Amino acid sequence: MHKILFVTFIFSLSLGVSGCATSSHDIVNNSAPIAPSIVASIEASGFYASQYKASDGTLLPYRLLTPANMIQGKRYPLVLQLHGSGGIGTDNLKQLDRLAKTWAMPDLRERYQAYVLIPQFQIRSANYGEPSPDQHAEHSTALIAALELLEDFASNHAVDKSRIYALGFSMGGSAAWLAPTLKPNLFAAVVPISGIAPANSFASIFKDLPVYVIHGNSDTENPITADRRFVSEVMRIGGKNIQFREYEGLEHQLSAEIYPGYWWRDWLFKQKNFLFDADGLAAGQDRKAQCIAPYL
Repeated sequence: MHKILFVTFIFSLSLGVSGCATSSHDIVNNSAPIAPSIVASIEASGFYASQYKASDGTLLPYRLLTPANMIQGKRYPLVLQLHGSGGIGTDNLKQLDRLAKTWAMPDLRERYQAYVLIPQFQIRSANYGEPSPDQHAEHSTALIAALELLEDFASNHAVDKSRIYALGFSMGGSAAWLAPTLKPNLFAAVVPISGIAPANSFASIFKDLPVYVIHGNSDTENPITADRRFVSEVMRIGGKNIQFREYEGLEHQLSAEIYPGYWWRDWLFKQKNFLFDADGLAAGQDRKAQCIAPYL
């Protein structure tokens, strides 16, 4: 049974923040890695397959899940699901890792009516050197192409443009961190899992952006130190929307808690970008002036 050892930060009072924004850092004990068999029943054929040609000529294969019960005239959230380095290629298959496939599980498809867009990169989407105190991720041209795809898709489908999200594991977690550095006003929230955070110079972009950081503290491939560094910097400048879930003893793996993971998925879909309305028109409001939207 999982046990939360302690909560190290609750910032809403200490920072004098109005409204409902809070940040927390939870450390969870006794979490096993996710079992490969969890998504064994999910076939790639359940994801629509296509490709996108970016403005620089980059061809980007992608897979897509649509809302299971679409209603004409309604707009739906859009999730950008970013794969790890094991998904690099052109077959439009390898990016469908365990995290991506969980979205197609029947219980999650019914609970979360959303588009899930899963591009495949031919090169790394995020680059970072060997572990060091200042290790940080930098984007590649592939991530730029993926964000172009994301915006094109949102403009041509029934997407609620106030509820666009990015998430991923490993390299995909690093890319999820980096996506708002390229498009600061596009995302309502991001969930980087076992990734490498950006350089501290990007901290101001995350001051009011909801982020749920998930990482094992025994990860030697992508050490948690980069996430700790960046989260500390965001909090130092007044950030108040960072949730940090740290798994004691977990290596470079997804926690078994990721599926079904209602705790983080419910949190994700509650977040809303109040800079825009559902149609993408400027709402004339500040992120920090609003609480989160009601869940779906």
